[in-house]
Amino acid sequence: MSSPFKSLLVAPLRGLLRVSAGVRESVRRIYSHAALAAQLKQALPASVVVLGRVLVYGTGEIRFGQDTLLYPDLHLETQGGARLNLGDGVVISRGVHLVAMAGITIGAGSMIGEYASLRDANHARKDGVAIRDAGHTARPITLGKEVWVGRGAAILAGVTIGDHATIGANAVVTRDVPAGAVVGGVPAVALRQRQALPNG
Repeated sequence: MSSPFKSLLVAPLRGLLRVSAGVRESVRRIYSHAALAAQLKQALPASVVVLGRVLVYGTGEIRFGQDTLLYPDLHLETQGGARLNLGDGVVISRGVHLVAMAGITIGAGSMIGEYASLRDANHARKDGVAIRDAGHTARPITLGKEVWVGRGAAILAGVTIGDHATIGANAVVTRDVPAGAVVGGVPAVALRQRQALPNG
């Protein structure tokens, strides 16, 4: 294709794409919402905003609160009798993994940063048995209200994180975190305590 002819086509096409961007985004969100709803056991509230593909594995026992915001490329998994429970106003960023074999609860207003991982189970080891066939041990994970989990953090089995706590980027949380605490590192340790906690 000659360059002048290409130039004649590019300008109007670019204009059409700009004008239609809002419509295309709305259609993408509607499709993503419907695709997620089809994978769940419970109804997905209409107020949940789904910005892209969400992969659901296992039983589909996931409850979303109102006004949840879901970024693309999420891995949500429930096995056995476990459930994922997300409160109202939760934000789950791109690439997050939530894997529940005992149960994971995320309180209202909490935000989970990109590529963070919450897994409530560990592989077991048995003599003479391949690790993939040796089963697992699982303990529930609970995040309080308004918890902020930084990018790339890992929250492990049995951990409870109090309201308004902050988990630093790339932290590995192996123990409970008090309300209002700021933790970071591998394994995560207290960095400071917020002096005044907001109401709610």
